[in-house]
Amino acid sequence: MSEATPVRLPLEWIAAALKRERGRAGLSLSELARRAGVAKSTLSQLEAASGNPSLETVWALAVALGVPFSALVEPPAWQVRVVRAGQGPAVRSEQTGYLASLLSACPPGARRDLYSVWLEPGAVRESEPHIPGSVEHLVVSEGAVKAGPLGETVELGPGDYMSYRADVPHSYEALAAGAKLVLVMQHM
Repeated sequence: MSEATPVRLPLEWIAAALKRERGRAGLSLSELARRAGVAKSTLSQLEAASGNPSLETVWALAVALGVPFSALVEPPAWQVRVVRAGQGPAVRSEQTGYLASLLSACPPGARRDLYSVWLEPGAVRESEPHIPGSVEHLVVSEGAVKAGPLGETVELGPGDYMSYRADVPHSYEALAAGAKLVLVMQHM
């Protein structure tokens, strides 16, 4: 490592990880700050992706949360995830003709927007990266589409589910006329 320019961890990674792990632990901002021995204002700044955390501060927070240090500083390891129609884990009602298939549980502290999308063939809709930590979930309801991060797009048909990082360039393309999908944008 060069002495001229120290490597800094992206504050967005630490902020997202702190919010996620604090939510999992069910701790308030005040309680986590107390357990870690850091000022509440410092913790608040870190969760807002500002400030300049020291190794000791991040280490103390990891110990207070009961997670490895790496859980707070490691970049998110997102992979494209596809669930084909009828292949997700399902629960059936004993009382009615109802079948629910969980495609993705909402992690603590996440925000989600839900969209109904119609696509027509002829052009690829390229999307710029969204805010750090964004993930998109989509389910094709009609037709066929090709979607996902650039270089990792996947062809999907009716009922297929896919999730992928949306804080990188990604695209959507209709492969048939009248393609429809449900899109959930999750922001951490």
